[in-house]
Amino acid sequence: MKTDARILMVEDDLNLSTVLQDYLEMLGYHVTVCRDGEEGKHAFENGSYDLCLLDVMMPRKDGFTLAQEIRESDELMPIIFLTAKSLKEDRIKGFRTGCDDYITKPFSTEELSLRISAVLRRCQTSLAFNAEEKVKFIIGRYTFDYSNMTLGMGDSSHTLTRKQADLLRLLCENENQLVKRETALKLVWGSDDYFIGRSMDVFITKLRKYLREDPNISITNVHGTGFKLETR
Repeated sequence: MKTDARILMVEDDLNLSTVLQDYLEMLGYHVTVCRDGEEGKHAFENGSYDLCLLDVMMPRKDGFTLAQEIRESDELMPIIFLTAKSLKEDRIKGFRTGCDDYITKPFSTEELSLRISAVLRRCQTSLAFNAEEKVKFIIGRYTFDYSNMTLGMGDSSHTLTRKQADLLRLLCENENQLVKRETALKLVWGSDDYFIGRSMDVFITKLRKYLREDPNISITNVHGTGFKLETR
């Protein structure tokens, strides 16, 4: 599928980056290539992109660190990691960093193009969520402002990440009802992949921490099938 999306590719393997750049530009993408993490950070700060392809192992700054810095300035930027590492721990770390997908070398150019298309489609389509919609929820003593991604009680307030806000909104819209794991994964992450599921558990733990000041609120596991936001 043709597209004019702008891609920032940070990859220190000259041969691989050249092949990928030629292929993606043939498909209609606009590709900017950087050779290390520092160069990639500078390009991101001084350009405008629709998606980032980041190698994990790079000189001067690794892909995980670069992704965290990108997330600090643009929480919604789609990120795909390219890596020679296939260890489960590395994939989990990648998703915890906030990536949208993770592809292990060697991979085919066709697989990469399909993953890019899928990530762009997920990020450009709100699915069940509309980020422009002004939505507020009252959760016990907390006020959850979805549009501004804040969760507050009194003078205390936490700024949520986009996926934390999406996940909490899904729980709020189904208050005291079961939200199945696969439903949450597909709506918030666009996939029910095992490794993304492990990442979601981390997000649930973080939300529990934010809500712990009100003993009448809990996010419970339901027989390993999903979660339930319970208010008493």
